[in-house]
Amino acid sequence: MNSDREEVLDVARRSQDAAATVRQLTRAVKDDALGRIAQALRDNADQLARVNEGDIARAVADGVDASLIDRLTLTPMRIRAIADAVVEVIELPDPVGDVVRGYTLANGLQVRQVRVPLGVVGMIYEARPNVTVDAAVLCLKSGNAALLRGSSSARDTNAALVEVMQSALAASGVPRDAIALVPGETHASVDHLMTARGLVDVVIPRGGESLIRRVVEGATVPVIETGIGNCHVYVDAAADIDMAVNIVLNSKTQRVSVCNAAETLLVHQDILASFLPRIITALAASGVTIHGDADFVAAGAKAGIEVPVATAADWAAEYYSLDIAAGVVADLPAAIAHIRRWSSGHTEAIVSDSATAINEFIAGVDSAAIMVNASTRFTDGGEFGFGAEIGISTQKLHARGPMGLPELTSSTYIVSGAGHTRP
Repeated sequence: MNSDREEVLDVARRSQDAAATVRQLTRAVKDDALGRIAQALRDNADQLARVNEGDIARAVADGVDASLIDRLTLTPMRIRAIADAVVEVIELPDPVGDVVRGYTLANGLQVRQVRVPLGVVGMIYEARPNVTVDAAVLCLKSGNAALLRGSSSARDTNAALVEVMQSALAASGVPRDAIALVPGETHASVDHLMTARGLVDVVIPRGGESLIRRVVEGATVPVIETGIGNCHVYVDAAADIDMAVNIVLNSKTQRVSVCNAAETLLVHQDILASFLPRIITALAASGVTIHGDADFVAAGAKAGIEVPVATAADWAAEYYSLDIAAGVVADLPAAIAHIRRWSSGHTEAIVSDSATAINEFIAGVDSAAIMVNASTRFTDGGEFGFGAEIGISTQKLHARGPMGLPELTSSTYIVSGAGHTRP
């Protein structure tokens, strides 16, 4: 056990040394390294996909859920899309050195608060080998070293991706250890990473509820908490019905294995008769199982569609599947009350043509993102123009919502004087 811990700490020390160099790199050097990474991913797309096929075959043999298989899968097309996202990061401004605020005191002292890198960023994540690249390039662009601990289900894919990126770093003169994998496949290696206080500056967990809770409760390294996505769509009395149907379908079915997919539908009782038959039929046609309250159960029966009765577990669920909890609410305050009770604080959406209802919803809902007449699927760093994201934070300190480059920085106060002394 001690030898395993020393292996992890040794990699962390090398990451710390690399971070000291990376924090001083110019934007030109970092962007050159990112460009080489993007090209290396394109050049090795087919080979990386073949490696990924081995991880997928092992996951299938182990009986891994289909939604997790989807998140694990990297096709050549997906790899090229990841490379395109790296290019988008290159085009983004470098946050390091940005002046958050600056002013001159009455005594003549000049005060500036400037953005600086966090240092060594430890990523603990499940499946999703795309996170290996997203985290690495965002850390590099923001002047940090990335220390990555992916799940064992993607071990070969993650190793291949890191090797490709490290080779690109070496060609650009950037330390290879600026992007590194944590050795080991057991839970012990996760424990060693998240307790490497003094070597790792922050840990970011990205995955299911149990993983996030384990890291938040067990880490001695500071944690930026990303959250699960029990996302809601509320269809208001003043909603355009056609628009509402499209938004609900897109939020639920565009991709089910992601945290910004809708898991709960709430409908104002005033449009029960006009909306429920439409949405029940549309969801059923898309293969979605509705777990509904009494109104949805009754409407489903009239349409010849079985709607299981929703339980407390359904209202709390992040399904990651073609399932949705659905209920009718008396009014907008009731919808807000339901969301406050069951939401994970990720993303909520309202469909309405009423400015009053929209403003009341925005004021009453406390989540990282609120969509107005738009799909929950837009809560994403790429869709927000970040190029990529390192996660979606549902906490309220430092970073909240999709985390891009600025969220991977801290700040330093630089105070300039002319021989000033304090009286």
